[in-house]
Amino acid sequence: MNVSTVEDKIEMGRRAAEQGATLIREAIAKNGSANIIVATGVSQFEMLSALVQAPDIRWDKVTGFHLDEYISIPITHPASFRKYLWERFVSKLPLPLNAFHYINGDASDARAVCADLGAHIRNLTIDVAFVGIGENGHLAFNDPPADFETDTPYLVVDLDEACRRQQLGEGWFPWLADVPKQAISMSIRQIMKSEHIIASVPDARKAGAVKACLQGSVTPDAPASILQHHADTTVYLDAASAALL
Repeated sequence: MNVSTVEDKIEMGRRAAEQGATLIREAIAKNGSANIIVATGVSQFEMLSALVQAPDIRWDKVTGFHLDEYISIPITHPASFRKYLWERFVSKLPLPLNAFHYINGDASDARAVCADLGAHIRNLTIDVAFVGIGENGHLAFNDPPADFETDTPYLVVDLDEACRRQQLGEGWFPWLADVPKQAISMSIRQIMKSEHIIASVPDARKAGAVKACLQGSVTPDAPASILQHHADTTVYLDAASAALL
């Protein structure tokens, strides 16, 4: 695992996007196509802003997968990650993607959604996974203690209070009671199957999780600590998130 720290989160996002863009171009050149995973949340603002402006990417050769989504909220909800990804990523690309597999969080059968997405991703090589790390150390919506063992690509998961308070604190919901208690999330093992993982983790509120996950033991109690065991992960930090290292 490589760690890159800069003073400013805009520069952090630019560097993360630059690496990701290079890897996408290389995958297309080698295989004729690329498969990526895209995260959401405040931590990804700067990275996505830079990635959609990256030159010379044949986006029509790229298939994208959605990392996680709340259960029970519609795509029109301000906190919907489908809405977020359309507005901040998919709609801003200069070429339409080959495909983007959104998570339909308000479907009547969440487990059927998981099964359908799993069938699409299970036999693909994911070239680049763009991820973040939560205030509680979560990776996607795999809150502690995370399941490191299941091979199921997508899961219905319970969101702990720390995770739900993070969503409230970031301004996605007006009240804690409004934050859903369940979500659909890509599993830890599915994320770890990615050829390359790029984690963008800005802000002082992430500093404790960064220290626990990057310098502590690998444990389900710090879910993103599993990235220490990945062969090609780069974690991008700003000065605030790296303050405790």
